[in-house]
Amino acid sequence: MAKEKVVLAYSGGLDTSVILTWLIDEGYEVICFIADVGQNEDLNAAKEKAIKCGATKVYVEDLREEFVTDFIFQALKGNAMYENRYLLGTSLARPLIAKKQIEIAQKEKAKYVAHGATGKGNDQVRFELTYYALNPSIHVIAPWKIPKYLQQFQGRSDLIKYAEAKGIPIKASKSKPYSEDGNLMHLSHEAGILEDPMLTPTEDMFEITKSPADAPDKQTVVEIEFKNGLPVKVTNKNNGVSKTKPLDMFLLLNELAKENGVGRIDIVENRFVGIKSRGVYETPGATILWAAHRDIEGIAMDREVMHIKHMLEPKFAELIYNGFWYSPEMDFLMAAFNKSQEYIDGKVVVGLYKGNVMILGRESPTSLYNKDLSSMDVEGGFDQTDSKGFIRINAIRLKAHKVILNKKTLGLK
Repeated sequence: MAKEKVVLAYSGGLDTSVILTWLIDEGYEVICFIADVGQNEDLNAAKEKAIKCGATKVYVEDLREEFVTDFIFQALKGNAMYENRYLLGTSLARPLIAKKQIEIAQKEKAKYVAHGATGKGNDQVRFELTYYALNPSIHVIAPWKIPKYLQQFQGRSDLIKYAEAKGIPIKASKSKPYSEDGNLMHLSHEAGILEDPMLTPTEDMFEITKSPADAPDKQTVVEIEFKNGLPVKVTNKNNGVSKTKPLDMFLLLNELAKENGVGRIDIVENRFVGIKSRGVYETPGATILWAAHRDIEGIAMDREVMHIKHMLEPKFAELIYNGFWYSPEMDFLMAAFNKSQEYIDGKVVVGLYKGNVMILGRESPTSLYNKDLSSMDVEGGFDQTDSKGFIRINAIRLKAHKVILNKKTLGLK
């Protein structure tokens, strides 16, 4: 009798290697999927390890370009920032990985998909909501929520003992006292010693950003050109290097931000499952991009559209964080954001200096800024006497409110 196939989201680390072997022990044929989202790891070594552990097939997919164009840039349209601080690097990668995993499952005619996310975190939700949204009939195996698995593996020592017994290769290098998740957009650090919110991260923790103290004592000037709200050209004005392809632009921004110590934050955030979590994040290039995008909107977007959009943006970020990338409400918001970006064209010049991103200037062919109208020295067609009636009309309800307050204070009816 043929074994049931399961497609496992595989990283090559201890957890997913144990899960791979455990699934084989449980009687499944395991197909591994390794997503290249720019995590700067040896994916060929991970592929070889999966095969040694018993995977019948291993897919390694380069998703970096798609990650930039279909997820990072789409989030940029809505200035997505969870709780006004976190730029959602992990949150944006998960639906892409899960989407590709479902595609592979359909190709392989597999009824099952599996992941190694824990039952306390956000990733389990992001993976599984995406699975069900894209294939409602899929079956999900999440070992860290299966009693049998939890009974067998109560801690890291149990995983290591199992790996040794099964001949699973274990890295000899000393484990870091915290966990990391990296991709093209960011590198996150959490858990372990970081669970103490008063513990200050040491400099050796940071890998993709320089310390602002060690960054050059010279400003780097960057020009970002936008069309329909998306970057189309990035230029390092210090040396004239320009990039126009999405992945190349993002890599250049990452490089420039890294050298200037841009993109570090240390926060306590609210997980979807109701637990507060401390995270230290490095998000270099996106920090520059988000600042520039919000600035170009300032000159080219209608006031009322902007105000409505700003009310929707926190909900947009929350949906991404909570795993609802593929949902009716996300489709609704993206349609609104796409409309809002139709005239967001122009250039923004930013200065990078020791961890800071400073807006130096902007221009737009669709600018709504009128120098003469806003000038304190030029009339510019604005009749200042009109402001008298404008203020009178807006004062009507304030006067009425004050009358009511006075009556209440005096006990009058």
